[in-house]
Amino acid sequence: MLDIRWIRENPEEFDRVNGRRGHDVSSSDILALDGKRRDVMTELQALQSTRNDLSKQVGMLKSKGEDAAELMAQVQEIGPQMKVLEEKEREAEQAFLAVLSAVPNLVEDSIPDGEDEEHNVEVRKWGEPKTMANPQHHYDLGEALGGMRFDISAKMSGSRFAWMQGDLARLERALGNFMLDLHTREFGFTEVMPPMLVNDEAAFGTGQLPKFSDDLFQTTDGRWLLPTAEVPVTNFASNTIFKEEELPFKFAAWTQCFRREAGSAGRDTRGYIRMHQFGKVEMVQLVHPEKSDEALEFMTSCAEEVLKRLEIPFRVITLCTGDIGFGARKTYDVEVWVPAQDTYREISSCSNCGDFQARRMKARFKDVDGQTRFIHTLNGSGIATGRAMVAVMENYQQQDGSIIVPDVLIPYMGGQTVIEAK
Repeated sequence: MLDIRWIRENPEEFDRVNGRRGHDVSSSDILALDGKRRDVMTELQALQSTRNDLSKQVGMLKSKGEDAAELMAQVQEIGPQMKVLEEKEREAEQAFLAVLSAVPNLVEDSIPDGEDEEHNVEVRKWGEPKTMANPQHHYDLGEALGGMRFDISAKMSGSRFAWMQGDLARLERALGNFMLDLHTREFGFTEVMPPMLVNDEAAFGTGQLPKFSDDLFQTTDGRWLLPTAEVPVTNFASNTIFKEEELPFKFAAWTQCFRREAGSAGRDTRGYIRMHQFGKVEMVQLVHPEKSDEALEFMTSCAEEVLKRLEIPFRVITLCTGDIGFGARKTYDVEVWVPAQDTYREISSCSNCGDFQARRMKARFKDVDGQTRFIHTLNGSGIATGRAMVAVMENYQQQDGSIIVPDVLIPYMGGQTVIEAK
């Protein structure tokens, strides 16, 4: 959520940057609601002050044994007036927050303008795609190997779910363990195992609510299945004031994630790329505001290193204003080469959210001068194990349909070097 004081002081700048995203709420819309709630608050405070003064006068008269009936009557009349104003204040605050909480983060000036993914800008590439004659799709490879069964999952769960078994199930477990070991042993992240269900406050804090409620799965008791480990892990800092010397926090979590993919009808209807349930290793950093730009570069390099160790070609792109996420001020996507599609596909998204999420969840720190400030939050896939499966299967496929196990995964596969049909 944005700083309302900054909007009051910089309305034209807000409109300029917010307009780059195409968001249609203007500073005048926000400030009108802000002014209304502040007027009600001022009126309520004045009435409270009047009541307090009258109450003191009543006490003084009574202490002198004098008649205070008239003043007491005035105090009693103020009570119902205050209740009316308190309700108006609540309504004004809700209306204000509803609008402000729906405003996306303000992007950095370095972010390219554009309407959609076609306007993202390539930053760098690594590796050369292998030349293959008629590469097979991962789902054809997986079904032929007997380890990827969409027919079994469909009868119990419907579409966009998968039943993995045997060596392919082991391969995804190997990928997750390899990624966690890399991030914790070499890059200094602390492994965590967060809850898989979160409440409204946690989902609001990271920006999933209220905007993306249709993309989430909700339980009968009102909690939400996590769409990404970013939600519970970032909320580690919610409603907390840290000491400056405690920063940064660096966490890595491998979890299952759940998304309705409500906005993705017709996309990737076959295979393991766009699922309702998928595995992902998530990186989260909670850092000093002056360190967040550096932290974004570091986090992106961690995601890249996963693919370098797997020896799979990829590219890094900067997302444009029309494709960047709601809570991000800058995002790098890492896209892996998928031979059967003859293109690069997203496998990691690393974002600097600045203090946007921290304001929503009240995540702060006290600096060396004793000032309380909002921390900066960052999140990134390190990486999605399901899409890593796709990348490994397609890039390491052989003409007979078998899959070579990447060297870095062989220890995690118990020495196995090839996955063949059984």
